[in-house]
Amino acid sequence: MRLLPAPATRRPDGADEPDTLVLKDDIMADDAGVPDFIDTDAGNGNDGLPQVGILAQYVKDLSFENPNAPAVFQWQGQPLTDVQVNIGVSGVGQDVHEVALKIEVEAKGDQGVAFRVEALYAGLFAIRNVPDEQLQPFLLAEAPRLLFPFVRRIIADAISDGGFPPLLLEPIDFAGLYMQSAAQQQAEATGGQVGDQTGQA
Repeated sequence: MRLLPAPATRRPDGADEPDTLVLKDDIMADDAGVPDFIDTDAGNGNDGLPQVGILAQYVKDLSFENPNAPAVFQWQGQPLTDVQVNIGVSGVGQDVHEVALKIEVEAKGDQGVAFRVEALYAGLFAIRNVPDEQLQPFLLAEAPRLLFPFVRRIIADAISDGGFPPLLLEPIDFAGLYMQSAAQQQAEATGGQVGDQTGQA
């Protein structure tokens, strides 16, 4: 798949309803390459080949709360950190999709909440000639993987600026989580069951 410049965004009268995949931080893995379900074989000079381009990346929302400062800096012990991830996808123009990666982090100790940070980071992806069966996996797995390093740095900087040691989030296996979610949805549609998978970060 070639990464090529994409045409300017053309906005329709209405945007597509967003597809949402809610993920928990319990399942994490080392950063992976392009998933198997994305065809990366492409030649040159063929406009009918799959083409993907990143038009823009931007912060949509960012908030940091330090509700118990300055007393929090006297607290003893290591707070427990909870991380939640949400992926939103919406169409914003012909062959243009916005993928928004939302990450919420809360650190809590015996004395209360140490800090909360919420970041919503998005990218505009121009995608042409990608089969429908590959489009959703790209938008919900590969695109978030490309965005994740940037939002991870933003969160680490926000926590550090709040007076706490920077928290570097572990890489997330978005492809694995997507396939797990797809299997769960398929099992629910057919009346079957899949085994529950739990973990702890």
